[in-house]
Amino acid sequence: MQIEPLPAPRDPARRAALIAAALVLSACGSAPPRTPRGGGAAYPAYSRLTPEQSSDIAIHAMGLVGTPYRYGGNTPEGGFDCSGLIGYVYRSLAGVAPPRTVAQLSDFGAPVAADEARTGDLVVFGSGRPTHAGIVVEGGRFVHAPSTGGTVRLDRFNSGYWSRQPTAFRRP
Repeated sequence: MQIEPLPAPRDPARRAALIAAALVLSACGSAPPRTPRGGGAAYPAYSRLTPEQSSDIAIHAMGLVGTPYRYGGNTPEGGFDCSGLIGYVYRSLAGVAPPRTVAQLSDFGAPVAADEARTGDLVVFGSGRPTHAGIVVEGGRFVHAPSTGGTVRLDRFNSGYWSRQPTAFRRP
């Protein structure tokens, strides 16, 4: 499979933000990660992704921060919903085609205990039925497309609204 290079951002401020985000991500590896909420028994989870692919997935997802939310969206030009963002990033960088709905994503890959979640894993939220998903980018943070009127953004599992949501992690 041949992966097309991504075009460089035209806006100097966005380019600087992407470089800063990449530097922050590389610095996060030296500190112990915060343990996200959730948990349960630890499951052996073997990823089909290399560590480099997982890192590239996180960096690419962070590069999409600010892209408008659009229900059913799955491209940077048209906007993203949460599962569209995940599908776009994984297909673009790893050649992996995740399912299109959050319900299907909740069964995609192998379950992972919260304290074992790592860069490139998926985080799925919802009580009873899955309602939202994002991409883990280290340090208790994830990138997601939250809701109508919003944009793709970076949030923490353990603060604000997300700390009160039931959480599961999956490793594609």
